[in-house]
Amino acid sequence: MDYKFQFDLTLMPKELKLLLELIKDENDQHIQQQKKEWFANIDWDYFLKLSMHHRIYPLVYLKLKEVASELTPSYVLQTLQVEYQKNTFQMLHLSGEMERISKLFTENQIRSLFLKGPAVAHGLYGDISLRTSKDIDVLVQKSDLEKAEELLLKHGYKNTQENITLNEKKGRNYHITYFNPRKKVEIELHWRLHPFPITQPTFNQLWERKRNSNFTRYPVLILGSEDLFLYLSVHGARHGWFRLRWLKDIDQMLKQQLNSQQVNFLQKKYRYSHMIGQALTLVNQLLSVEVNREMKLLSKRNSKNLAHTAIFYIRRRTHSHINESENLNNYHTRYLFLLMSPSRKILFILTLLYPSSKDQQVISLPNSLHFLYFPLRPFLWIWRKTVKLIKL
Repeated sequence: MDYKFQFDLTLMPKELKLLLELIKDENDQHIQQQKKEWFANIDWDYFLKLSMHHRIYPLVYLKLKEVASELTPSYVLQTLQVEYQKNTFQMLHLSGEMERISKLFTENQIRSLFLKGPAVAHGLYGDISLRTSKDIDVLVQKSDLEKAEELLLKHGYKNTQENITLNEKKGRNYHITYFNPRKKVEIELHWRLHPFPITQPTFNQLWERKRNSNFTRYPVLILGSEDLFLYLSVHGARHGWFRLRWLKDIDQMLKQQLNSQQVNFLQKKYRYSHMIGQALTLVNQLLSVEVNREMKLLSKRNSKNLAHTAIFYIRRRTHSHINESENLNNYHTRYLFLLMSPSRKILFILTLLYPSSKDQQVISLPNSLHFLYFPLRPFLWIWRKTVKLIKL
């Protein structure tokens, strides 16, 4: 793939450009040379909002403190320091709970793989305080889902998505969220890495390539390096890379000894090359990361266009699921459709016929009659659209 091009970033806010420079590696000398220009006329309140939104404030705080403290307002450094310390305590708190959940599941013969959180933060950055996490993501076999749910409920967690129908839980969805009000911890219990219809390895395949995080006293198992790289690439692509933290994760992964042949085999098998190419293009253009020849060959031609599309999310400072307007919602729907292979697009269209919790909100049926949501779905969809138009 040819990287001899440059994104047009003229419309990108100066504050966002400064953030990008601050999270680049081995960039201290360049910042020292250019900082008078880069730090001039910065809207520091907006800069703080961007730092928090993109979840990169730990890295930003440490870099500012080290190379540009004299040009940064004291209240900005103080705010970032407070958030940095809060995040450190949060990550330690999550680490303890992650270890307890791993032990709980293992003792009850449930195999589990932790997808992100403190264990992955330690593996990528060598220091859990340098990455943020709001919850614990854990993957189990679909056959262990009900057993895992019972254990979480027994230990103080509450299902935050009780309105999801059983069919939707095991079909269209791919995780359920639980919250422990006493511990203030949120857990996403996954039985798939990604939502349908994205293809992905089976749990057993992932288990064969698992790693021990070597971070906690009790074993906490995580994805193998190549599986983690693919997972982070697809996860970031699905969300339009609207947080720079995800791009920084890819940057950190590329520094590790990834097996390019294994990555190539897996991305071909699951048709991820366009999403991997998008990730590589973005880290190359925005974080000045040199991508080796073997990894470049994994990319497809449309990766460049997908990377340009993601700039919209990064620049707009918007969560891809927040409906700021009907246009934004439509934009993201089209974007997700572009990420799919032709066969996946057909499957996606078919899933639109699958019942959802929105149908249950229109008409509530007992579990024994949930099968009726299938023939009723077109009529319920028309009803919802009609009610929405009337309200307008």
